[in-house]
Amino acid sequence: MNTYDIQRLGHHGDGVAEGPIFAPMTLPGERVSGVLNGQRLENVKIIEPSVDRVAAPCRHFKSCGGCAVQHAGDDYVAAWKRGIVETALQAQGIEAQFAGVVTSPAQSRRRATLSARRTKGGAIAGFHGRASGAIVDVVDCKLLHPDLMRALPVAEALAIAGSGRKGEIAVLATLSEGGLDVAVSGGKPLDEALRLKLSEAAQHLDLARLAWDGEVVVTRQLPVQRFGRAQVVPPPGAFLQATAHGEATLRDAVMGITRGAKTVADLFAGCGTFALPLSEQAEVLAVEGDRDMTDALEQGWRRAGGLHRLRPMVRDLFRNPLTPEDLKGIEAVVIDPPRAGAEAQTRQLAEAHIPVIAAVSCNPMTFARDARLLIEAGYRMGPVQVVDQFRWSAHVELVTEFSLN
Repeated sequence: MNTYDIQRLGHHGDGVAEGPIFAPMTLPGERVSGVLNGQRLENVKIIEPSVDRVAAPCRHFKSCGGCAVQHAGDDYVAAWKRGIVETALQAQGIEAQFAGVVTSPAQSRRRATLSARRTKGGAIAGFHGRASGAIVDVVDCKLLHPDLMRALPVAEALAIAGSGRKGEIAVLATLSEGGLDVAVSGGKPLDEALRLKLSEAAQHLDLARLAWDGEVVVTRQLPVQRFGRAQVVPPPGAFLQATAHGEATLRDAVMGITRGAKTVADLFAGCGTFALPLSEQAEVLAVEGDRDMTDALEQGWRRAGGLHRLRPMVRDLFRNPLTPEDLKGIEAVVIDPPRAGAEAQTRQLAEAHIPVIAAVSCNPMTFARDARLLIEAGYRMGPVQVVDQFRWSAHVELVTEFSLN
């Protein structure tokens, strides 16, 4: 059996040896052995461990594919995630200062997509196995919030009620003030017979709302999310930050960057994660491409009362970005696009010369691409705050300020 020296950690969390050869659950500086299958090393054994190696806190780590780097110490993971951002920026010729890495605690994930399917004896729910389509029952998960663990038996019951014999369903479960907010996809078509079956099953399940392929089947309690003083009932499956801790970190940074601005535009506003707290200190233009999310945001603003004026706008910012004319009178912008980034909109922001921009991103590569456009237009980028709310995964988020010199 050949030995390999791990040189670096790849962007997906695998160790990488010369070749490249990818070895899961390894770290740079380690010497390992294994069976080579294509470019992937299997049956990996650690011959010389790294000083950064730790015992994984979760007993499911070796079999479950939900986490990638539990075998590395927290300081190492934080440095690795900062490095992912730093490398992406350097590829665009950008040297950045960093404000540190903020990591959400263990057992703080408030939403997750579980896989569930029927079995001969009932059903199983959990995460897919490591490099496997098998479902691992994660009864002792160290990632999910303890209250979110209640979604496992709910997902099993829904698989029994509405999945095919060989198929599996995806169960997006989110904690809300009303309880579990559950949105299912991939099951049987929602006809009247299934609707009745799901309604009956829901009476015995611990959930606030159940949606099936985007259609609400049962609402027992309003699945409220709180954004500042406002209470919002998002549409089923709507975007929400993964942890309350991560959301608070990003929100506080955004509020600080835009403080003092009397008019703020929140682009890709979602259901109001930033727009609603911002409306406590400024007039807000909230732009979002999904009408259901925009409606939920507006209703939350109206119910809260006493906030500054908020103007919701439904607009596809990829195809129809706001122009400098649209942005007249705006003193600060918040932009939090999907993973694809917002190149077209960023070009318009650069042309509009908005004094202050608070940029939030979940993809360092597209962020770096867009950041270069602003820097070339004369903006100065402030320190980058790396936010790790997808603990033990390869995902990384960030927030920073762009200001005109």
